[in-house]
Amino acid sequence: MDEFRAISVEIDERGVADLRLNNPERRNALSARMMNELAAFARLARDRNDIRVVVLSGAGGTFCAGADLTWMKAQVNATRETRMAEARRIALMLKDLNEMPLPLIGRVEGAALGGGVGMACVCDIAIASRDCMIGLTETRLGLVPATIGPYVVARMGEARARQVVMSGRVFGGDEAVALGIVAKAVKPDEMDSAIADEVAPYLELPHGPPGRAKSLVRSLGLRIDEATIEASIQRLADTWDTEEAREGIAAFLERRRPRWAGTGGT
Repeated sequence: MDEFRAISVEIDERGVADLRLNNPERRNALSARMMNELAAFARLARDRNDIRVVVLSGAGGTFCAGADLTWMKAQVNATRETRMAEARRIALMLKDLNEMPLPLIGRVEGAALGGGVGMACVCDIAIASRDCMIGLTETRLGLVPATIGPYVVARMGEARARQVVMSGRVFGGDEAVALGIVAKAVKPDEMDSAIADEVAPYLELPHGPPGRAKSLVRSLGLRIDEATIEASIQRLADTWDTEEAREGIAAFLERRRPRWAGTGGT
């Protein structure tokens, strides 16, 4: 796995894979390369008998701040077909991680915004630091959390998701527990031990059953099939075509308030 650059992977002698988003200068925002590498890791890990459990984290103390700025700029003047292709890149990366037949534990620190929440929600269990900033902030840009939506709703349930997917507000680790995004919130200096506690049971199990149990649970839960994923891609492409999205993204890139801020609408 030495070919990876936007992520790093280290596998210890116990079979614990440290999967780390590796662009701390950009707060581990999701670039096209990072998404490609995450999908590639998930596919490679399926056939690796030396991996028993995966811990997903972000380098530099930030989990994932959403979409990469360069990637966002490229979407502004892109065609609908190009935007759909990029939405599909996100959607399939999340699908690959979600279906990876290995336990995936999320270490959520610093910030998890937009797509970062989606990343937390494809983890089988996520632990957050209490001071972490978490938010489904897409609506602030005139967008919707479309491609991450199936995984967010599967994790949170519709009622709890509706509390935060519309407002775009940012909240802390304790509220993320109440909303069901993460399993527990701990003090920053307790994170290492909390992750170790989640890893430990898998080191006592045979390699195959956890993945088979995960597949069983997914088959019994909210269905996230090709039609669901394609619908989320179409929804994001539709939203990118709106005037609200054009203004919201322009304001974000220009570091200014959008026209509608504080006016009660557009």
